Amino acid sequence: MANLFLYLQAIVYIAAGLNHFVSPKTYLAIMPPYIPAHEQMVLLSGVAEVVLGVGLLFSSTRSLAAWGLVLLLIAVFPANVYMVTSNRFRRFPAWLRWARLPLQGVLIWWAYRYT
Repeated sequence: MANLFLYLQAIVYIAAGLNHFVSPKTYLAIMPPYIPAHEQMVLLSGVAEVVLGVGLLFSSTRSLAAWGLVLLLIAVFPANVYMVTSNRFRRFPAWLRWARLPLQGVLIWWAYRYT
């Protein structure tokens, strides 16, 4: 069962990373204005998610990939805060925007389990 959750996590990050290239506007919209080079950051984070997701699949790179995901999740947290605090996202229910903040902690915990 533990392997199922590991593979699920890898698939989630690989798919999310690929989605950065398929639907970049989604990610560009949540970039806080103070972050420079929005397009490059979206592409870089997409590459990171794919590489780290693939890294989870191999025992030799799993720990490093998991640490990378922990750091990536911390690095993208300002985008979640921006979604909560910006008027641009009022079309999403407030409870959903707020739920993303603690969800980030759950995702960090999930990745940390494989360090």
